[in-house]
Amino acid sequence: MKRIRLGPFNRVEGDLELALDVEAGAVVSARVNSPLFRGFEMLLAGRVPEDALAIVPRICGICSVAQSAAAAAALAALAALAGVEAPPNGVLAQRLIQATENLADHLTHFYLFFMPDFARPAYAGHAWHAEAGRRFAAGQGTAAADWLRARARLLEVQGILAGRWPHTLALQPGGTTRAATPADRIRLLSLLREFREFVEIRLLGEPLEAFAGLAGADDLASRAAGDGDLALFLRAADELGLQRIGRAADRYLSSGAWGLFGPGVCGGDGAVDVLVPSRITEDPHSAWLAGSEALPPARGETTVDAAKPDAYTWCKAPRYAGEVVEVGALARQLVAGQPLLRDLVGRHGGSVVARVVARLVEVARVVPAMEQWVRELRPGEPFCVPAPLPDSGESFGLVEAARGTLGHWLGVRRGRIERYQIIAPTTWNFSPRDTEGRPGPLEQALAGLPAGDGAPPTVQHVVRSFDPCMVCTVH
Repeated sequence: MKRIRLGPFNRVEGDLELALDVEAGAVVSARVNSPLFRGFEMLLAGRVPEDALAIVPRICGICSVAQSAAAAAALAALAALAGVEAPPNGVLAQRLIQATENLADHLTHFYLFFMPDFARPAYAGHAWHAEAGRRFAAGQGTAAADWLRARARLLEVQGILAGRWPHTLALQPGGTTRAATPADRIRLLSLLREFREFVEIRLLGEPLEAFAGLAGADDLASRAAGDGDLALFLRAADELGLQRIGRAADRYLSSGAWGLFGPGVCGGDGAVDVLVPSRITEDPHSAWLAGSEALPPARGETTVDAAKPDAYTWCKAPRYAGEVVEVGALARQLVAGQPLLRDLVGRHGGSVVARVVARLVEVARVVPAMEQWVRELRPGEPFCVPAPLPDSGESFGLVEAARGTLGHWLGVRRGRIERYQIIAPTTWNFSPRDTEGRPGPLEQALAGLPAGDGAPPTVQHVVRSFDPCMVCTVH
């Protein structure tokens, strides 16, 4: 048996390294290392609670709104003790701001992070390779420019509703600070119409509603004959067997998103259980952090122990009721009962194809909802109310970032933050082994893959199917 080390990875937000134990050309076991510690949880201790709204967006430049939303949700839960409730306009604007970032992240992943791997010289013998190179070759393909223009237009939604992106301060426990005008509503609908056209024409090759309504894997397979970028992906994925690799824990968790997708925990059989946040723990056993006991985040600590024996990452191991779970668009859609994704997972488990398709299904389902939310805005009515916070208390905020469930746990004493703990989506998916020796989702998904000299870029496809954000992982 030999050990192969891969990393740092390009086209990944932050630093990522893999250690793969390989025997007979296949991965026997994997260890995922998040090598750069940042310590935002330690920075927040001792500050006034509202400071979190300015600090946590800086955890990441592409998940900035999600971090803001989780902090605002935690503060809102504290303010709710005094009966504070955001007005309907504020709720709608928050949904629009969060959904815009999520959709931008989904397609940035597809166009800039994931698809360029199909233009690699290793695939030169495949019929689809020339088209993949023309569209997705790094620095040369036409798809990146197409998407970046569409992305810039979509992010104007953030300019209208949040003032700027990233690192907005518009999301507050009492709503949003930027009140939309009647002219803003017209502009928002126009921007969403442009985005819809890009997705329908360049990516899917059909109306959003038609794609969102696909009932099963056979319906999806028929789309490979189309002309859009999805069709290219489906042809390549089918030939490479990507629908059969990348299976992880067969357990999925979502905290629910935007009043559109409900919360829950489910297995590959589709049965959904109620999400009980008190069952979430973090295990620091394999992290360069003090302690070895799995604790609820509200009691968790972030204390560096760089000499800890057997540790191999700065990432803790989140668990739900002691179990390994996967989060992300696939988890959201499975919990929501989306039939196409349930069929894909029922056939081959959570795979590379299932994760990529889940993001595109989510885009197709969320854009029409966003159009409706804009229509429901009532200019002239409040978007935000004052939200005074108690002097002491505990709360948490759970939101869905593009990559999955993001949680902020907050403890306040005498008007200052006593404890702040964060579990990011990639912390869940790229978690190390826990006290019981159970590997996290990616570590499970890599086992059995071909690796070593002459192996195809399969490991890359599986890693990127989770869309890692390592700076959020180690916050």
